[in-house]
Amino acid sequence: MDNSDGVRKQLEVFRRDGAPRHQATPAAGLTDVSREGIAALVEAGFGDGAETLNVFDGPGFSVTHVWFKSGFPLYRHSHATDCLYQVVGGSVRFGTEVLEKGDGVFIPGGTPYTFEPGPEGVQIIEFRHEPIRGTVIMANNPAFWEKAVATVKDRRVVWSSEPRPF
Repeated sequence: MDNSDGVRKQLEVFRRDGAPRHQATPAAGLTDVSREGIAALVEAGFGDGAETLNVFDGPGFSVTHVWFKSGFPLYRHSHATDCLYQVVGGSVRFGTEVLEKGDGVFIPGGTPYTFEPGPEGVQIIEFRHEPIRGTVIMANNPAFWEKAVATVKDRRVVWSSEPRPF
């Protein structure tokens, strides 16, 4: 069945299990400091601290399941599109707010943010009205990147056996 725009719509079941891993999108706003910081994070094992799955990407919707493990050092960034996050396990600190299972936050497109997973990590469902097309990296302080790399090196062993928070 087609809608008035000629876009085919049909019922579609999707599952987290078996969903493809999220592929990194092009980053903007990179400076030499942030470029070197990201490279150092990746080399230290940054990818071991998060699991990001593209659960659904269809007309007008994008749903991503994200598991950030405890202590995961997320850099300050923004996206062009609005994001709606709902915590489905564990907890996360957004600024001064601690969000727990069932809580959520809406972040308008272009708004810089970061967050800190709780001591048990956090599972989040991310809803967007379009897929992520790019991330603007805003962390440009060498001290941040040094601390983030040290955190990854310290947490990597813990992350290898950390259970999902529910």
